[in-house]
Amino acid sequence: MDFVKRLLKRQPTVAVLRLQGMIASGPRGPLNDQVLAPLIEKAFRRGKPVAVALVINSPGGSPVQSSLIAARIRRLSEEKEVPVIAFVEDVAASGGYWLACAADEIYADRTSVVGSIGVISASFGAHVFLARQGVERRVHTAGKSKSMLDPFRPEKEEDVARLEGLLEDIHAAFIDHVKDRRGKKLPADEDLFTGEVWLAGKARDKGLIDGIGHIVPEMKKRYGDKVRFRRYGPKRGLMSRFGATVLGNVAHEIEERAAYARFGL
Repeated sequence: MDFVKRLLKRQPTVAVLRLQGMIASGPRGPLNDQVLAPLIEKAFRRGKPVAVALVINSPGGSPVQSSLIAARIRRLSEEKEVPVIAFVEDVAASGGYWLACAADEIYADRTSVVGSIGVISASFGAHVFLARQGVERRVHTAGKSKSMLDPFRPEKEEDVARLEGLLEDIHAAFIDHVKDRRGKKLPADEDLFTGEVWLAGKARDKGLIDGIGHIVPEMKKRYGDKVRFRRYGPKRGLMSRFGATVLGNVAHEIEERAAYARFGL
């Protein structure tokens, strides 16, 4: 009889979803909606969790993928009536903070980097180098904007203006998401959307996070010492587990290291 009672009295379970790395579509990054969709679905649906915890360590990346992932998390949270709590490790910046805002509450380590609510587009120009080497770039288009910002041709003012307009629109969507999720927690008299980053203490004072805390003690405080953790996260492929890499993977690693380095990590 006691055994039956123990079975009926289930221990609370927290689903832990790890979101680590750059946010990019396709094979370029571990964080995109295609890869994470089945994991997010399992986290909310399997075993009736009392909460879903997001463990975030991301310098950002694609705004579209950030939006898709965050929207999926919000939809399932509301559908299943399961609260979402985010825990920041090294960094939740740019798209990483976009993901954090999908949670109902955000916690971080004292030395976590948070923020960078902005949009960036980086490129290069090689037309001077090509000219010095005697190489002529030939481009034929139908539509005057089809070759906008071609890195092998001189930059045009009108192309830069179009790009800046696109970046402003994406930035506005990011700001709307943060305001919608953080609401009255944000100060009304301070511009937090300049792309600046802060350590957790100042981020808390500015309403960008809710407090300083780590996942295990915070979840035990809420759900008791017997709370269980069921963890989900993208798995590495067979070749990666054996240490094999291809040129594309090496390029991605360089890109990701550069992204983390922007925040001193």
